[in-house]
Amino acid sequence: MLEKYNFGEIESKWQKYWEDEKIFRTSEVEGKEKYYVLEMFPYPSGKLHMGHVRNYSIGDVIARYKTMAGFNVLHPMGYDSFGLPAENAAIKHGIAPAIWTTQNIAEMTEQLKELGFSYDWDREVATCRPDYYKWMQWIFIQFYNKGLAYKKENPVNWCPSCQTVLANEQVVDGCCERCKSLVGKKELSQWYFKITDYADRLLDNLEVLEGWPAKVKTMQKNWIGKSIGAEVDFDIEGYPEKLKIFTTRPDTLYGVTYMVLAPEHPFVKKLVEGTEYAEAVEEYLDKVQHMSDIERTSTTNEKTGVFIGKYSINPLNGKKVPIFISDYVLMDYGTGAIMAVPAHDERDFAFAKKFDCEIIPVVESADPAIDINNLKEAFVAEGKMINSEMFTGLNNKEAIIKIIDYLEEKGIGKKSINYRLRDWLISRQRYWGTPIPMIHCEDCGWVPEKEENLPVLLPTDVEFTGKGESPLTTSKTFAKTTCPTCGKEATREMDTMDTFLDSSWYFLRYTDAKNDKEAFNKDKQKYWMNVDQYIGGVEHAILHLMYARFFQMALYDLGYTSHEEPFANLLTQGMVIKDGKKMSKSIGNVVSPEEIIKKYGADTARLFILFAAPPERELDWSDAGVEGSFRFINRVYRLVYELRDLVQDAPESYILETEADKSLAYEMNTTIKKVSEDVGGRFSFNTAISSIMEMVNEMYKYKEYDDINLGLLKAAVNNLVLILSPFTPHICEEMWQNLGHNESVYKTSWPKYDESALVKDTVEIVIQINGKVKEKMNVANNLDKAAFEKMAMENDKVKALTAGKTIVKIIAVPNKLLNIVVK
Repeated sequence: MLEKYNFGEIESKWQKYWEDEKIFRTSEVEGKEKYYVLEMFPYPSGKLHMGHVRNYSIGDVIARYKTMAGFNVLHPMGYDSFGLPAENAAIKHGIAPAIWTTQNIAEMTEQLKELGFSYDWDREVATCRPDYYKWMQWIFIQFYNKGLAYKKENPVNWCPSCQTVLANEQVVDGCCERCKSLVGKKELSQWYFKITDYADRLLDNLEVLEGWPAKVKTMQKNWIGKSIGAEVDFDIEGYPEKLKIFTTRPDTLYGVTYMVLAPEHPFVKKLVEGTEYAEAVEEYLDKVQHMSDIERTSTTNEKTGVFIGKYSINPLNGKKVPIFISDYVLMDYGTGAIMAVPAHDERDFAFAKKFDCEIIPVVESADPAIDINNLKEAFVAEGKMINSEMFTGLNNKEAIIKIIDYLEEKGIGKKSINYRLRDWLISRQRYWGTPIPMIHCEDCGWVPEKEENLPVLLPTDVEFTGKGESPLTTSKTFAKTTCPTCGKEATREMDTMDTFLDSSWYFLRYTDAKNDKEAFNKDKQKYWMNVDQYIGGVEHAILHLMYARFFQMALYDLGYTSHEEPFANLLTQGMVIKDGKKMSKSIGNVVSPEEIIKKYGADTARLFILFAAPPERELDWSDAGVEGSFRFINRVYRLVYELRDLVQDAPESYILETEADKSLAYEMNTTIKKVSEDVGGRFSFNTAISSIMEMVNEMYKYKEYDDINLGLLKAAVNNLVLILSPFTPHICEEMWQNLGHNESVYKTSWPKYDESALVKDTVEIVIQINGKVKEKMNVANNLDKAAFEKMAMENDKVKALTAGKTIVKIIAVPNKLLNIVVK
């Protein structure tokens, strides 16, 4: 053991040892309790950032602790490696996506190993490799056969300049993020998954996910957006088809003063064809197609719309009301049409004011300050029904039920449930993704590829121009094939899959990552699943986590998985910020993990990122904090270096004799208990590290005493290294070896604490006079209140300070303080 801490030498030494000895390799062990800890896998951009370091350090501490605590731990890593950046690199730099991605994976793997994370690299997956996406295609076919995959026409974002489809995320302020051209809409036939079939289960199962943050469950509930109301049929004057609307407020039907259709509603063009309104409607449609759904549904944007020259008939009172189209109604929510009740809906109120539509209140406020007949804003609260014929006078909540019953009785409507959740559009007109294993035959229609022919490989003879359809269409070898059903000439699907599919089941592949016969062995997934602790950013709270839950449920229904939910517990870590802002290259406030490792070492980077803040909160980067963590590690190293020869041959047992012995034993056992609880359950890594720091202080203090208990000191040194090792594994391996241990610290059992040592014989109490600290005393632990007061009042300093004064009262808090109030 060198006298000076050389982190570079120590860290490279132990990283090589871990790799050579395959020390983190995992396999199933029957009869041993398993623990599956998983961090969300990264996109291989080439460089780790501090957000990665935080996420993976959290998972690594848990994995190392659970291993030492006796669990059979699965802790894998891989790469979510399909995606648009690789394709953009191909366009910009002329490098094949596979080469660009492979280079980035190699670079990130090296960085992850430099940080000392305890991954079983034998289980590594990369979603862009055929041995992974073969099984993604297989899952797609199982979903298709179950009726969960289908194809339909739908409008997509289309850049006329790049001649390509854009994802919503690529449309910024209505323009293409790459060329800044105005983005429009284009009808394309695309593949969907029926995630809506699982809407109720996705919603109901949230109640059993006790280990999930409440905010994440709330976000998912809101995204699913289950609402109960009524579907109502409105006649259209002079038109044979009925206009169906969904409303959660059937109590306000008598307050309908106009109707609004989504601009994309199929009735719109039919209703204005050949009329004087056709031109204005066409202009409005052209304008709306450049807007995102977020812009259209914003409550702050000025309301826009066009009257289409037609009227609808209210089925309850026969009133004729005008029909508009407006951007604030979306085709993919409800029926794409709404009944507008401006008196009781904020957006309807704003629209009515702008277009001078009638406002009829039908729910009256109990607040006399609100003039219901002269509203300044929509009244959306509960109240009594007015202007509603036979329902007038009822509470509006009661009226909802009665009006639905009336609609059903008259055959003009029915009770209905609506969801915000929409089926999952999984088609992407891109190259760097999993090819959709479907074939189109003129005679047989769409049929899946034969499973024995999987994987359908991505061709390499493609051109990357950034224009036109998917690069797959430029391949001379990919499109033509034979129909799996009839054997005639047929054509492959040219779209690839949304990359969210790849990340919706990777946790299952980890359980059996090298299986070339099936996606995963059923027995192996049963042993490891479900994931005991999942860790990742809250930004994935909806899409990724929702899709992963959907996949797990569907595979469960198909009989391939043993659990309906994939993740038992979820930890969402906060962002790393610097100078009050999220670290970002564009802002210029990025601190690279490489520079920290080079200057201070990986253990310092890990310790700081875990000590600086609780995991669920934002972490404010501090250069001084990094230096402080480095100083602490050096302090521990010096302590062990100084004591190693002294304690190596010391006895394994000890008897507490002096007050100093008892104090050190108390600190050691208290720290073991706190770190065990903080790391093993609460995930309060910062407070765990803080308690270790207090233990180190006590050890420095203890070693200066003349009468040292070597057995106790040996236990303290060994336990210090053990409980610090999940946080700073490299230096702890080095110290552990130099303390005379042959086995890796990672393979050593987690220390147990002695309950009897957790109780102090004496405690230090504070004496205050009129709330100000004047004296400190050591008294017997749990001394009763009367004896406590008597001892304090007999203290010479207290006597002097209270002499000649009247004692008004004495406030005693046993084991903590005594406050004497005088005047």
